[in-house]
Amino acid sequence: MDFKNEVVDLVASQVDLPKEKIAALIERPKNAKMGDYAFPAFILAKTLHKNPAEIAKNIADNLSSDNFANIQAVGPYVNFAIDHEKLVSSTLKDVLTEKEHYGDQKIGEGNVPIDMSSPNIAKPMSMGHLRSTVIGNSIAKTMEKVGYTPIKINYLGDYGTQFGKLIAAYKHWGNEEDVKKDPIMNLFHYYVRFHKEAEDNPELDDEGREWFKKLEDGDPEAVKLWKWFREVSLEDFKRIYKELGVSFDSYNGEAFFNDKMQPVIDELKEKGLLHESRGAQVVDMGPDENPAIIVKSDGTSIYLTRDLAAAEWRMKEYNFVKMLYVVGNEQAQHFVELKTVLKKMGYDWSDEIHHIPFGLITQGGKKLSTRKGNVVFLDQVLKDAVSLAKKQIEEKNPDLADKDQVAHDVGVGAVVFHDLKNDRLDNFDFDLEEVVRFEGDTGPYVQYTNARAQSVLRKAAAMGENPSETDLALDDDWAFAVAKDLADFPRIVARSAEKFEPSVIAKFALDLAKKFNKYYANVKILTKDDKIGARLALVQATSIVLTESLRLLGVNAPKEM
Repeated sequence: MDFKNEVVDLVASQVDLPKEKIAALIERPKNAKMGDYAFPAFILAKTLHKNPAEIAKNIADNLSSDNFANIQAVGPYVNFAIDHEKLVSSTLKDVLTEKEHYGDQKIGEGNVPIDMSSPNIAKPMSMGHLRSTVIGNSIAKTMEKVGYTPIKINYLGDYGTQFGKLIAAYKHWGNEEDVKKDPIMNLFHYYVRFHKEAEDNPELDDEGREWFKKLEDGDPEAVKLWKWFREVSLEDFKRIYKELGVSFDSYNGEAFFNDKMQPVIDELKEKGLLHESRGAQVVDMGPDENPAIIVKSDGTSIYLTRDLAAAEWRMKEYNFVKMLYVVGNEQAQHFVELKTVLKKMGYDWSDEIHHIPFGLITQGGKKLSTRKGNVVFLDQVLKDAVSLAKKQIEEKNPDLADKDQVAHDVGVGAVVFHDLKNDRLDNFDFDLEEVVRFEGDTGPYVQYTNARAQSVLRKAAAMGENPSETDLALDDDWAFAVAKDLADFPRIVARSAEKFEPSVIAKFALDLAKKFNKYYANVKILTKDDKIGARLALVQATSIVLTESLRLLGVNAPKEM
């Protein structure tokens, strides 16, 4: 039952305002004793020429509903207090009927390509790649829940001058046997060494450029090395993605669009958008703005050229209704240029291109850098997180079955949840000890709460008791607090999808877990009386919604911990 919609309908019966406007004005009182919804009457004061408090009283005096225990004016507000039993019983019925589909909606439909993760070939995945990967994965799951068809694209960094540098480094210091033993780490060390030595030996950079030119010209040795570097890197990336529970629909990287850039340049010329500026070919962005460079003065293309080609190809291939780029905040200007140039080319679908920016992960307050070798490898972080989780499980529940799998779900889930509980635009410092704690605002805390709910259900079944499917009314404040959160879940899902913001779901999961733990601490759930079935229904509904919330974040929910 949608109580907010009923509030809107009730207010609409008394005031001359569109329902959309009323819905936007409805507030949640900060003090729960004041009610569950409030309509502010200020907006009507000018047209009715009355005091807002008087208007609120007039509205309240003319309203009544069986679903609300109280409708009264408090100053300039009309406050609505939901009937506790009605909310609890209707919400539990909805959750238990729809199960994991509770919160499914048809907000939109059609293909939504999501450009995400996109690590560079021949470099180990670092903590810097975590954000794009897990934010994109969660957005994909949420978009699917509200009706869209997500297409996850790993736009691999598999081309560019860095490959000339890597080939030059391999030719100087590389060893085929070493690379076969540990491909990624050895290639990474060659790359870091190249940059260090190039500081004192600038001609190394010239060598790197020469090798990249050979690669572009199809030199057999350069192409063979590049393909080998790509193959071993992708194999390693897929191993880490499996750990994270992330999969992709496409691995078309930058190299895929090499032969698709010239047609875009030709199209820009034909449409009269390209002109020369300081030897480069550019498109004007507008007054007081720097032009967008399409072809550099040395005749080479840049990222923008490639992304224009990729956008056009994806539109033809997927006929998308939205296209999302989960890329760091520092690339904001690039996406302004991408959308502007596409719009100038006459592509109105560019309005549905969305840059999904995010902040940095720091360690000890310092930014991580692959080039300087100041990097935290994602693979090692996940291993350490699983070890920490296993250590705590050994202490708390040494006889737990499937310890290794649970430790994996908890450790990896902790890292993912910690990333997603932060507003994506915020920077945050990463401390593994804090991340894998079973107490506080952590993923393991939410997982443990769900496992606790499952434990209660197992104990009840052993007593011969099961969740009720009919008599679901509970009137205590603890149950009402939990049920209010459960009732809010569909709105939370919709808001997360609309804002492309997984933290909305993560914060909701933390809040629901805290409210359930208060219920668990204050109510004797397994007391054999006429309400035990209803209490167990509340426990089961909580577990369903916590499990689904974690799923939408890309986190598993073990039934025992």
